[in-house]
Amino acid sequence: MKDPRKAEEIAAQRVQVLAPLFQEGLDAAQQRQLRQQIMQQTGLSERTLRRYLAQYRAEGYQGLVPKARKSQPAAATIPEEVLQQAILLRREVPGRSVSTIIDILEMEQLALPGQIKRTTLQERLAENGYSARHMKMYQSSGTAARRFQRRNRNSLWHADIKYGPFLPIGRNGELKQVYLVAFLDDATRYILHAEFYPTLDSVIVQKCFRQAVSKFGLPDAVYFDNGKQFRNKWMERACAKLAVRLLFARPYSPEGTGKIERFNRTVDQFLPEGRLQSPKTVDALNHLFQIWLEECYQNRPHSALGEEGKRISPYQAFQKDTKPLRFLEPDVVANAFLHCENRKVDKSGCINFAGKKYEAGLSFVGSTIQVVYDPEDTSVLTLECVGHEPWLAKELVIGQKTGPRPKLPERMTPQPATRSRLLDAVEKKHTARQQRQYKAVSYRGIGGGSHV
Repeated sequence: MKDPRKAEEIAAQRVQVLAPLFQEGLDAAQQRQLRQQIMQQTGLSERTLRRYLAQYRAEGYQGLVPKARKSQPAAATIPEEVLQQAILLRREVPGRSVSTIIDILEMEQLALPGQIKRTTLQERLAENGYSARHMKMYQSSGTAARRFQRRNRNSLWHADIKYGPFLPIGRNGELKQVYLVAFLDDATRYILHAEFYPTLDSVIVQKCFRQAVSKFGLPDAVYFDNGKQFRNKWMERACAKLAVRLLFARPYSPEGTGKIERFNRTVDQFLPEGRLQSPKTVDALNHLFQIWLEECYQNRPHSALGEEGKRISPYQAFQKDTKPLRFLEPDVVANAFLHCENRKVDKSGCINFAGKKYEAGLSFVGSTIQVVYDPEDTSVLTLECVGHEPWLAKELVIGQKTGPRPKLPERMTPQPATRSRLLDAVEKKHTARQQRQYKAVSYRGIGGGSHV
């Protein structure tokens, strides 16, 4: 491979793929199960996986670095006039594959069968700017993929989820994968908060977002991809409460999240090192990660910050920015990250929530109320109903003996009455009907006016 940096990145990714197999104490069955999981997740064949393992055991990290191919220079294998015809064919139909272009050249007798190799022509087209990637980029109807960077800190935050290593945190010590959530400041590349979590759901994104907001204030906007962990009603509610603009990347446009993706590739350098420490818990892994983050990223000069020859670190860039930080009261922040769901009150005045019963009150029997709660603590819920002040609800405690039946609200108690309003109304209606029927029937004029 011509690009050494790209080769190093590929080797780091391969180490990350093989990492679960390097754990100590794995028997043959566990190794076989891990290989199956890796093949399903990555799409690698068993032959390729075994080849990577053999190369790593023989040469270590360098064994996984793609080797540069030693071949004859491409310029000497394809005549210039044939290359120009190939470029013309690519320009006529940008979606033409290299194999199709070779077929056309051979059928038009511009090249002998087998004279042009597919990889050779592909390299020559790329050298001249006519690769499939180049053609697709210039034909895209979207915005240009030009680099952008906000001027001030907290103007825009990026976030992403990265698959982490396997830790023995499952039941009976079984291996379970953990996930890294990170929030990055666009202008300074500073990591506002990053942490590994044992589950993959929307809650971990909100936890990380809440930590970042608590430490460094509110951003003007946040920029996410379209994963379900980011695009959900709870994130919309949190950003609306905090007055933070919520932005999403266009589908199939990965260039918009390039900064956080670049940081994820930097994290690939930590994962093999952290695995050597054999952390047994998520907290232990996070402890190692925070130390590495401070020393190997936050306080290290960044290639995109400062001037040539005077590069500064993300920490320095964030600290020297003069834009004031915008903080809110802790209660306001806590309320913004609460979840909200609807529940219907049953005939006993209770609601079902998270497999438990909570007392809402007999006054709301049959009503649909909103349940506002903190995902980290559901011992007490806040209930809201239109026309009523919010109130707290605790979990229903069922004792060994029955308690007294709660009193009905005054508006629901029976009202004393001396007469039946139904029978009075029916009697009036009956009398009115009799009178209408009497006036409608007359026997006068029957039989020539004589009386019967």
